[in-house]
Amino acid sequence: MTSPDERLKLVFCGTPQFAVPTLEALIAAGHEIALVVSQPDRPVGRAQTLTAPPVKQAALAHGFEVVQPEKIRNNPEFQTRLEAIQPDAIIVVAYGRIIPPWMLKLPRMGCLNLHASMLPRYRGAAPIQWAIANGEAYTGLCIMILDEGLDTGPVALQLRRIIGSRETAVDLFEHLATAGATLMVKALPLISRGWHRPWFQKHGLATYAPLLTREDGRMDFAARNARQLFDRWRGFQPWPGAFTALSGKKLIVHAMSVVVDSESAHFPPSEPGTIHIEGQRIFASCARGTWLEFLEVQLEGKKRVTAAEFLRGATIAAGARLG
Repeated sequence: MTSPDERLKLVFCGTPQFAVPTLEALIAAGHEIALVVSQPDRPVGRAQTLTAPPVKQAALAHGFEVVQPEKIRNNPEFQTRLEAIQPDAIIVVAYGRIIPPWMLKLPRMGCLNLHASMLPRYRGAAPIQWAIANGEAYTGLCIMILDEGLDTGPVALQLRRIIGSRETAVDLFEHLATAGATLMVKALPLISRGWHRPWFQKHGLATYAPLLTREDGRMDFAARNARQLFDRWRGFQPWPGAFTALSGKKLIVHAMSVVVDSESAHFPPSEPGTIHIEGQRIFASCARGTWLEFLEVQLEGKKRVTAAEFLRGATIAAGARLG
């Protein structure tokens, strides 16, 4: 619990589940949450049910006031509201909006952002997904002082995290959300009292993590080896996942593994994308003579099944090709 002289008046901006642990940690630490800002409710699911974002749900459960402006850059009512609060800091965690200049200048401590990468690497909207998809050995978290650029502000605190070889984006999201909450609570008194000076990023080392698209999940067996395809599947969970085509129909690969060289040594030489069936197992050839095993699949219009179940209900011609 924060001592009374370290208690800060905060505005919290966040939207998805990733931001909820930080909000909860700030509340538990005893800081004053003067206002919670989240994106508007959105339609969700097949029924398109209007649903409040997780941050709003968590804030209301604690009795905090929530505002959900459609825009914030040119919003006099919202600006007047924040200016009246005069927060010590504005905390931004996966809010999903670019913070305008007037808002950046408002708090005495600035706008503090929790970003899920080791900046300047993986600036952008999907740092966790792209770090895994690109086969990185580690990633991390940064507490950054926001400026007008895209994740270009000075970094106040960092935490490095090794990525497990089979860890998915879903796994890593949960771990980083929890660790990030702790890091933010730790950073606030250091920044408030001037005990820790942020350092400027080396912009020449920047890499980017753009928003994911559906096409990112398409498997390119000719261009990527088995490990690269597996890493992309891990990174693109739960969406867009990994998919290809079989006999003109979409085939989603829900679970897969990389085949070791010793096991695939007896497989016939095959063009990338060729299917090889061995007993109740499905293998797919990839670039540079590597192979994947498909463990769970879902053919368009069908349910998700294991490879063995799929083979019991489907006839695949020898040498069938994917893609």
